[in-house]
Amino acid sequence: MTPTIVINVVGLSFGMVGEHTPNLKRLAAGGAMRPLNTVTPAVTTTAQTTFLTGVMPRDHGIVANGWYFRDLSEIWFWRQSNRLVTAEKVWETARRHDPAFTCANLFWWYNMYSTADWGVTPRPMYPADGRKIPDIYAAPSDLRDELNAKLGQFPLFRFWGPATDIVASRWIGDCALHVRHTRQPTLTLVYLPHLDYVLQREGPDSPKVAHDLGEVDAIIGELIEDAEKDGAKVIVLSEYGITPVSRPVHINRSLRQAGLIQIREELGRELLDPGASQAFAVADHQIAHLYVQNPARIGEVKALVESLDGVETVLDEDGKRAYGLDHPRSGELVAIADADAWFTYYYWLDDDRCPDFARTVDIHRKPGFDPVELFLDPALSMPKAAIGWRLAKKAMGFRTLMDVIPLDATLVKGSHGRLTTRAEDGPVIISSDPDGLPGDGAVEAVAVRDIMLGHALGNSN
Repeated sequence: MTPTIVINVVGLSFGMVGEHTPNLKRLAAGGAMRPLNTVTPAVTTTAQTTFLTGVMPRDHGIVANGWYFRDLSEIWFWRQSNRLVTAEKVWETARRHDPAFTCANLFWWYNMYSTADWGVTPRPMYPADGRKIPDIYAAPSDLRDELNAKLGQFPLFRFWGPATDIVASRWIGDCALHVRHTRQPTLTLVYLPHLDYVLQREGPDSPKVAHDLGEVDAIIGELIEDAEKDGAKVIVLSEYGITPVSRPVHINRSLRQAGLIQIREELGRELLDPGASQAFAVADHQIAHLYVQNPARIGEVKALVESLDGVETVLDEDGKRAYGLDHPRSGELVAIADADAWFTYYYWLDDDRCPDFARTVDIHRKPGFDPVELFLDPALSMPKAAIGWRLAKKAMGFRTLMDVIPLDATLVKGSHGRLTTRAEDGPVIISSDPDGLPGDGAVEAVAVRDIMLGHALGNSN
């Protein structure tokens, strides 16, 4: 077996590897680099799970970052149990070939209650008084205390939200170095989210992207240098490419105006009631699963959504099958946005009646993905003072909302989820081994599992 480290650089596209990424450029020059044909939806959990299992969403069950749990009549995003994945993972496959194979999963998703040997993932504490305290979940459990003692508290608020920066990726990189040095796993999976932030905030054409590329490339360089010391092989890949967007599509507002969405009012605020709705969308970047209660109305909903400005296509059963999305967790229909558009989860028609969590960073309560959480409300004249005052009230034991997030979806300048038109805008895979990538053209997402196995075990299945 050969130690192998797989570095997932979120948002890195084939065309970004160049002058601003000297470490990646050097890795590619000494090895191999190809475009990577990702899956639909091209989102974190679906792409990662496809890489780790070698099968499509129809077989592994992860149809998006979140979906409608029909038995609960609830929409849930960012669940963490590995038992939601219904296919064999790469480390399980490898152990069938060599029981001595070990794996450390460092921040790839579905990382709780996994069969990997070591795992680390964000897991905040939520005391009953309303606070959100940064923390991690680690397995074995003593690894959590070990990492906290060595690296300090995980910087959760730099991992997602308006304060995001390189600090979170730096913590994860240092975590990877520590685990490799102390555990010597055969396969180390590392997730570096840094590029995701600037690309969604500013768009991929922004001059600010070069700075962030340099920051994350420096961390990658340290991981590559460390791998070279013990003869480890290196794979760098990305899940998706982020492309410019200028049009938010408020798909649920259109469904509500058509009388298909049911709302529950609580304390003057409106909450989506999916179990009582005839149809609703679970929006996830540039794709949206459409759940339709009455099969007789599927055609009606399809025609309505197809007519919306910013919608490229709506997949029916045949369409889902063609994309490998024909799984019971998928919606009856799946909408895909135009290249310059993306789907919001917004369902209210009056901002004064939006749910209280809409203006906060709350990835679990919102019934859809919300990239606007990356921004501070521009209406706040003194945002740092506003945040400080809210934090002070929390420290004094008062209940208060961190309502500092805007409701202006036009702020978002980059998105993903659909397949990119050009290969240079899409994801990439790089191997330190010149013979480590199959064939001559783009690498398919379902081939990544066997590439990992080939690097670590010297065989492909």
